[in-house]
Amino acid sequence: MGNLGYKYKLGDERLENIPVERDLGVWVDGQLNMSQQRALSAKKANCVLGSIKHSMASQSREVIAPLYTALVQTHLECCVQFWVPHYKKDIRLLECVQRRATKMMKSLEGKCS
Repeated sequence: MGNLGYKYKLGDERLENIPVERDLGVWVDGQLNMSQQRALSAKKANCVLGSIKHSMASQSREVIAPLYTALVQTHLECCVQFWVPHYKKDIRLLECVQRRATKMMKSLEGKCS
């Protein structure tokens, strides 16, 4: 982050201190923490999962599993492939989305914890 008491400049322009920056579509804070990125990915995945739940008449595994793989899992994988979650809260957040999808599939009811 740098010295909070010092005002950084680029030429004549003063640079502002910002807590989180988005670069190449990824949100990172000053300590290179990816928790905010994972939270946003889980939120998007939950929204897509909700859309699937409300728009599909059938809740069978044959219907939900391919939709989950194509539409929801991509949001979760974007924050796991390179930026491996190492905080328990981040892991629980991603697992919560997966658990919700498992509960949606009628053939898998009772098989998740």
